[in-house]
Amino acid sequence: MTEPWWISLLKAFLIVNLLLGLFAYLTLVERKVMGRMQLRYGPNRAGKFGLLQPIADLVKLVRKEAFAPSGAIDIPYIVAPIISAFTAIAAFSVIPWGPGWTVNGWRIDGEVANVSIGLLLVFALGSLGIYGFIVGGWASESKFSILGTMRTCAQLVSYEVSLALSVLGVVLLGRSLNLPEIVHRQGELLPFVAPQFVGMLVFFIAGIAETSRAPFDLPEAEQELVAGYHTEYSGMRWGLFQMAEYINMITLSGLMVTLFFAGWHGPWNLGPIWFLLKMAAVLFAFIWLRTTLPRLRYDQLMRFGWKVLLPVATINAVVTAALVVAFG
Repeated sequence: MTEPWWISLLKAFLIVNLLLGLFAYLTLVERKVMGRMQLRYGPNRAGKFGLLQPIADLVKLVRKEAFAPSGAIDIPYIVAPIISAFTAIAAFSVIPWGPGWTVNGWRIDGEVANVSIGLLLVFALGSLGIYGFIVGGWASESKFSILGTMRTCAQLVSYEVSLALSVLGVVLLGRSLNLPEIVHRQGELLPFVAPQFVGMLVFFIAGIAETSRAPFDLPEAEQELVAGYHTEYSGMRWGLFQMAEYINMITLSGLMVTLFFAGWHGPWNLGPIWFLLKMAAVLFAFIWLRTTLPRLRYDQLMRFGWKVLLPVATINAVVTAALVVAFG
């Protein structure tokens, strides 16, 4: 039984809005958790317990003046943050968050789009999102933005290789590139984090670098005077870049749960609740690392990517392939 088009449309609208709401309140949760870990209060002025802080941030960004450098190249400068935000949201559409249900004879799938090569689509959209960062820095016609663009491009391309190699073992064990089928396979056997623990570690570290989170946040350098590729952006255009970063983090967390932690499967039949709980645990680890670790120097960051993660990911993939061939 296939899902009717109008259900797909309604579901896509609902999931996109839930994702945007999750992004907004993830910014609040991050500041609250970081505040507690650093023995201080997080945001607590806007609304009770600070719960209206994301709304206040949105109003501020919408009302803030959207300036642009006089030498900026207009169309690429405006389109760049849109590309980054669109690809980030689109990548989440293939993440399965439930097994699917039949309600009153209508089929409702547990993902927005069930694509046979969903894993490749996620990586492809992630690669396209890099163009938003590159074009944004280049179109700003600012030497600071171009330097930030070069750092961003070097880091994301470097760690993308390790990220892709780290999931080859999962593809071999799951015998598919379709994400729902990989989750079903783990439900029949066991979560792939057990046989692919090394791959999971490589995926997690490379995912942190891909989303430019601490300790790999040098491309944006938010604690420095110059912020990187989006130095010349303000208002909601800057907000789109920020939204892309957080939604990419949510997507990477959902993908990690899907590939290594059996997705929606759990001791009890709670469906999407298991997926959300596991994803929340991974997001907490992202925040915890940002609060705890210092930033790596640029040369340390590149050396760690090419000389450590890439060989480890390659060895893990080769060993898994050999075991699959040997034992079927």
